Amino acid sequence: MEYFTLNNGTKMPAEGFGVFQIPDAVQCEEVTYNAIKTGYRLIDTAAAYMNEEAVGKAIHRAIEDGLTTRDELFITTKIYGGNYERAGGMIDDALKDLNVDYIDLLLIHQPGYDDEGVYKAMEEAVAAGK
Repeated sequence: MEYFTLNNGTKMPAEGFGVFQIPDAVQCEEVTYNAIKTGYRLIDTAAAYMNEEAVGKAIHRAIEDGLTTRDELFITTKIYGGNYERAGGMIDDALKDLNVDYIDLLLIHQPGYDDEGVYKAMEEAVAAGK
């Protein structure tokens, strides 16, 4: 598998599996699990897709079944803009829904009125190991 090295030294798989428009939880969990089983290590979701929990279940199942480890996976999700206070909660919600201790790449899904505040919350999450 080919990887790109990000500015912080993190290696990101060049190919990934996205779950946009898979709102059915059972189907999303199954296809995500099968994507990991076939070798995908980058999984891309978002709070707006309303399937982070299903992705989290698939990740947890794949790890339990010995298909991969958390360190081998690269999990990307997105939060909406808004404000600093709201962003911290959205990050924590994503961690809970994905059932992981950290997110490898977090994006602002859509510009908002306080992107600077959202970015500050994201920097704090990185410093906290989230």
